[in-house]
Amino acid sequence: MKQLKLITAGCLITLLAGSVIANPVQQTKGSFEDKFRQLDEALPTANVYRTAGGQPGHQYWQQKVDYDIKVTLDESGRHLTASQTVSYENNSPDTLTFLWLQLDQNIFKRNSMAELTTDFSRSSSRSSPVVETGSGSEPARLSLGALRRMQYMQDVELGYEIQAVQTTSGDALPYTIVGTLMRIDLPAPLRSGQSVRFEIDFSFNIPETAVAGGRSGYEHFPDDERDGGNDIFLVAQWFPRLAAYTDYEGWTNKEFLGSGEFTLEFGDYDVEITVPADHIVSATGVLQNANQVLTADQRRRLQQAETAARPVYIVTPEEALENEREGTSETKTWRFSAENVRDFAWASSRKFIWDAKGFEQDNSDVPLVMAMSFFPKEGDPLWSDYSTEVVIHTMEVYNRFAFDYPYPVAQSVNGPVGGMEYPMITFNGPRTTLQDDGSRTYSLSEKRFLIGVVIHEIGHIYFPMVVNSDERQWTWMDEGLNSFLDAVAGMEWDPDIPWGNEPRDIVSYMRSSDQQPIMTQSDSVTRLGPNAYAKPATALNILRETIMGRELFDFAFREFATRWKFKRPTPADFFRTMEDASGVDLDWFWRGWFYTTDHVDIALDRVYQMQMDTRDPDIDYALRRQEEADKPVSISAVRNDESGMQTWVERNPDVRDFYDENDIYTVTNKERNSYQSFLEGLEDWERAALDRALEEDHNYYVLEFSNVGGLVMPIILQMTYEDGSVEDMYIPAEIWRRNAHSVSKLIVSEKEVAQIVVDPQWLTADANMENNYYPRRIIPSRVEAYKAAAGSSLVGRDIMQDIKTELRSSDDDESEPDE
Repeated sequence: MKQLKLITAGCLITLLAGSVIANPVQQTKGSFEDKFRQLDEALPTANVYRTAGGQPGHQYWQQKVDYDIKVTLDESGRHLTASQTVSYENNSPDTLTFLWLQLDQNIFKRNSMAELTTDFSRSSSRSSPVVETGSGSEPARLSLGALRRMQYMQDVELGYEIQAVQTTSGDALPYTIVGTLMRIDLPAPLRSGQSVRFEIDFSFNIPETAVAGGRSGYEHFPDDERDGGNDIFLVAQWFPRLAAYTDYEGWTNKEFLGSGEFTLEFGDYDVEITVPADHIVSATGVLQNANQVLTADQRRRLQQAETAARPVYIVTPEEALENEREGTSETKTWRFSAENVRDFAWASSRKFIWDAKGFEQDNSDVPLVMAMSFFPKEGDPLWSDYSTEVVIHTMEVYNRFAFDYPYPVAQSVNGPVGGMEYPMITFNGPRTTLQDDGSRTYSLSEKRFLIGVVIHEIGHIYFPMVVNSDERQWTWMDEGLNSFLDAVAGMEWDPDIPWGNEPRDIVSYMRSSDQQPIMTQSDSVTRLGPNAYAKPATALNILRETIMGRELFDFAFREFATRWKFKRPTPADFFRTMEDASGVDLDWFWRGWFYTTDHVDIALDRVYQMQMDTRDPDIDYALRRQEEADKPVSISAVRNDESGMQTWVERNPDVRDFYDENDIYTVTNKERNSYQSFLEGLEDWERAALDRALEEDHNYYVLEFSNVGGLVMPIILQMTYEDGSVEDMYIPAEIWRRNAHSVSKLIVSEKEVAQIVVDPQWLTADANMENNYYPRRIIPSRVEAYKAAAGSSLVGRDIMQDIKTELRSSDDDESEPDE
């Protein structure tokens, strides 16, 4: 047991192991690293458009773009033809001589940058490569899926055909196509405050999603009773859309490569969709001509659904089955209007069952939201039981954390896309399984997948469809924020479902060598799922539950959402708002979690138990004598004694003196006089402090920690005492501010400590729990006897991890759910 020396006034003990007083930046000498330096050096300078507190500035602006579109679906040809009139309002202070538009369908062209730069030797969203090169005598291998896609892309001409770009008076406008972008040169400079209108006629072949991948397309059902089968069309990224023009970048005209999604302008839409007469259409916006496209019964049911306790069929399963079996050469035109949206998507099929239920909210502008689901018989009974109810549950939760749902419609549509979001409409993929008796059922994983993907995609209507972040650059700003909230909503749906976002779930990725900073540009991220979804979501979960607390976090997060509702925030606006609204300095947190690849691994290296040194020799010397007696005796002395050997002192007793009769802990007047001089030299307050410490006789523990992973975090301790009682202690992350590598903490306790554990509840994503125990524990594990089949390995397989992989593995959103 070490002695704790008493320190008199004017002296200082430093408990920061190896620390030195240093400047708050990296030095040319020494190893000091300032994990707490302010983030301002990495953030853009505040200006009149974006304040230093994270608010839109008093001169904040954004463009407005309105669209009038007429589109016709050729089902048999899987072809789409459309014309659109665009109204562009220049609210920026700049004069524009040209406009940039996104031509997202061009990603499917054979010579697109995305096609030419795809690395088929590895795929971030697949568990194995689609192409493997041979070595030695081993042949090269090509997956059948990759082979099928290659053949399909050779056979079908995809991408836009632009028939005309002209003014509303019919004058041709010069344009240049650059990959997935088109520049239109204006006939006259468009000055601040001015508007321009122009028209575009276009068409394209709709890709088959199962083959070409992508976020939209068609799915064919060849086994339906109707001659030739049926299709479901999910139509998105389908019209030339204005690229965003922003205060922080100018034109956001970066090539669409697949991972980096979209950043668009808000505007009003009026869209007429002509489809086969037996199709049911779901779309962004509110249906304007229900009298022309729905039967009287369907309109009556739709009105009944507004106040129903459970979802009401608008198109019943029987009606949908009848539509499946019949065919028609006639068409109907569905007209939808949408205000203040940044995009427009739609779905069409004669297979659709349609149910709906009203959701009442406090929003005076939108007091009633119609939650609706569209799905084929292949989705029932799973979809009719859960989809629309999950839509409403999501709005209930997100309204608390952000703002009331701002649109009159929220839709979930089943089709070939695993998960994707647009204003007022989402595409979600889970299906049921056909049984031998003709009935359909679903597995636990399919049920969980549906609930999870609907929460996530409906949540995206808040982020980024309303809080309009730049997905082309910062995937985490919509996926990470939304993944955090979807787990909150999921826990409120059913806490027994593993929703992810728990700190322990991200440990493997944070320790991996292929981790990248969260702030990596979207198309450069190799593992989009953990990087842009799981890690930022987990970081926010830790921020809420462990660092800030729910009250401060929830207030600041809602403040961010309401500040940037229908506006375009950047990461700096989020970071600054969270600090501005909470009063908590979080620069160290953003820097460590978002800008580095450090991981959390705080080790409890040593614990010193100390006893107060009274300076009274009659007390302290006796204690030291006992400590010496507790030490092992020299093995040489023991064996000499066992052999009967006498020492020289024992053989010559006539020369023994005072020192042979007394040990070094014998107290003399010299030590007593020194103690009295010490007492006489104390100030009154020093004597009072000493007397109190001696009277209390507390236990003193010095805990030594090392930061193995590099990411500074709070130190959360659980102290178990000898009497069995337990006490938790929270040490803020700022303990690392002067030494980011190792620190010590003095703890004074009335009780004796039996065990100390760092982060016992796994709240900080600590990557190595075994160095968190003191004394060290025997590492628990299991031994499983098994006989492995050749080439197989099932040991340690986690079925729920498979499910979460399905939910979260959208590293390649061209073919995977946008989860």
